[in-house]
Amino acid sequence: MLLLRPAALVTLMRAAAGCGGGGGRRGGAGGVCRCRDPPGVLRIPSLSSAPQVRRCSAPPQPVIAAKEPFPVELKAGKKYAWCSCGHSRSQPFCDGAHKKAAPGLSPLRFTPEEDKTAWLCGCKRTRSPPYCDGTHKEEAVRGARVSTQP
Repeated sequence: MLLLRPAALVTLMRAAAGCGGGGGRRGGAGGVCRCRDPPGVLRIPSLSSAPQVRRCSAPPQPVIAAKEPFPVELKAGKKYAWCSCGHSRSQPFCDGAHKKAAPGLSPLRFTPEEDKTAWLCGCKRTRSPPYCDGTHKEEAVRGARVSTQP
């Protein structure tokens, strides 16, 4: 069995928690670390009397750009970047708006193998991105508000 000194153990636990070793992204009192992991709280055993808690915020969710798909003429071999966050003003394609509006999301890059007309998802809830699968017809999307760009 591998035995570690307390300082080495704390360093390993901080690294596993994504807090870095030398303070880096560590926040506030009590060793609270903000991260982009799935929602929840992970309790990390501590050698001190105060428990360390790592709070994880929910990953950013896409906004609904449109409640219908976008018909697009795709060219074989051309590279496309489909907006997955819903904030782009160049829907259905990415214009980089996710960098400020939804930093945890990135565009879906794809290259069609043949020239074709495709229906690209506008609600950003499709289960077959970037293509529309009819999810926009569901009540959860129909009842939701469409994003308005400033």
